[in-house]
Amino acid sequence: MAAGVLSWAGAGLLDAFDVLPSVPVAAPIVLAIIAVVLLATALSLRARLKAQRERVPGAKGVDLMMAARAVVFAQASALVVALVSGMYGGAGVYLLLNDLDLASRREQALYAGLAVAAGIGVIAAALFLERVCRLPEDDEDDNPPGAATAA
Repeated sequence: MAAGVLSWAGAGLLDAFDVLPSVPVAAPIVLAIIAVVLLATALSLRARLKAQRERVPGAKGVDLMMAARAVVFAQASALVVALVSGMYGGAGVYLLLNDLDLASRREQALYAGLAVAAGIGVIAAALFLERVCRLPEDDEDDNPPGAATAA
């Protein structure tokens, strides 16, 4: 949210000096590719973990370090994309509120909106990947070690 507000204010300031940078056409495309990679990783790991849990013969196991790296990739992607989406969102709101009569401004607002939508997709895929890699809760151990048991 803070990135969006700062981006909106910065866009207004830069536009006052006629140096407002454009939203790259590649921004939503790159973010969508990152979302697809995260989603594909999550679906692959989920299938492999399910096969491993059900002890399917010949099932390929999941390396713990690979799963940990996938979670770190998901967390880093979600954090960075939240910032980037906020920046594009702020710029997009500024463009929507000012001079939407110009075709170039309409295109820039569209690219910014698509970048925000793709960013939401990245965050959703990252959260799904984190959920897939979450360790199961241990329901057997109701009493923590060293706790007194009722006799």
